Amino acid sequence: MIKRNTKQTVEAIRWKNERLEILDQRLLPSRFEYLTYNSAIEVAEGIRSMVVRGAPIIGCASAYGVALEALRLRTTTTSEFASAMDKAFKVLAKSRPTAINLFWALKRMHAIWQSATGLTSSEIADTLLYAAHQMLAEDYRVNRSMGTFGAKLISSNAKIFTYCNAGALATAGHGTALGIIRSAVEIGKKVSVTVSETRPFLQGARLTVWEMLQEKIPVTLITDNMTGYLMNRGEIDAVIVGTDRVAANGDVANKIGTYMVAVLAKRHNIPFYVACPLSSIDLTTPNGAAIPIEERNADEIASFHGYQWTTKEVNICNPAFDVTPVDLVTALITEKGIVKRPNSDSILRLFNS
Repeated sequence: MIKRNTKQTVEAIRWKNERLEILDQRLLPSRFEYLTYNSAIEVAEGIRSMVVRGAPIIGCASAYGVALEALRLRTTTTSEFASAMDKAFKVLAKSRPTAINLFWALKRMHAIWQSATGLTSSEIADTLLYAAHQMLAEDYRVNRSMGTFGAKLISSNAKIFTYCNAGALATAGHGTALGIIRSAVEIGKKVSVTVSETRPFLQGARLTVWEMLQEKIPVTLITDNMTGYLMNRGEIDAVIVGTDRVAANGDVANKIGTYMVAVLAKRHNIPFYVACPLSSIDLTTPNGAAIPIEERNADEIASFHGYQWTTKEVNICNPAFDVTPVDLVTALITEKGIVKRPNSDSILRLFNS
């Protein structure tokens, strides 16, 4: 059982009655509804369709997808089990391309499976389920640690800008960027939060606002094109965002529009912090240019919840992420500490400490 902040009750995913339940984030804040998943294919579709979103919790969900498939196959022969599990890993890996946590979790689960020599299919299934539980609990501990480090960077009465949603909904709990804000509040710092809507999926307007209101943290919603206006007026003291992948040199891939925010922060001498668990750092990707950027369905820009607001004939470009160059990043906030002005050497040292 994961010990959580008693004020925070939201769980993006949960294991209940021997089944995986995922909170449908497409419906928030108007409806709060969990969907049940029983196989890797179902979990992959839940990830792809953004029932669950946010890099850390996508990783955890994929681990449960592996475990669910193993449980489904627990009475099969060794060869049948191996063949079906190979397919499960492949279908989960194809669900979303940018968030490295997905591949980090699958690699970890695959290694556990491969090391389970001499075990029956049923015993392997139990081992993988235990590993998924452990991964979820570990993510929560990582978020709390990042929050402790990051809170030190936040001054009392700070006016913080955040983008998209990097909170409890995007993680096992507490959050990455929002976790830092929560931790600052827990130690008595008075902060206020400004979040822009985050087109086209409105994660800021729908999810971050909802999370902040749940805990009575002062929050103001703006449209995406108001950010520079507020910075120019001195109404933003710091920017804190999450990340879906950080390259070996420190370039940061995050929700589309993050690069624009970072450029504006640099122009106005505002610190730009990235909450970054080590599981989001990809040492095999040298720089941001090598990070695959997901292109999503045009309907997400042309319409919302079935309402069409542009002509169907128009060409639409819908990249889900952009890359912020490392020279715009003031610091990475990790579970092992704060890395100011990150570079390849300082990032590599994180893994060797």
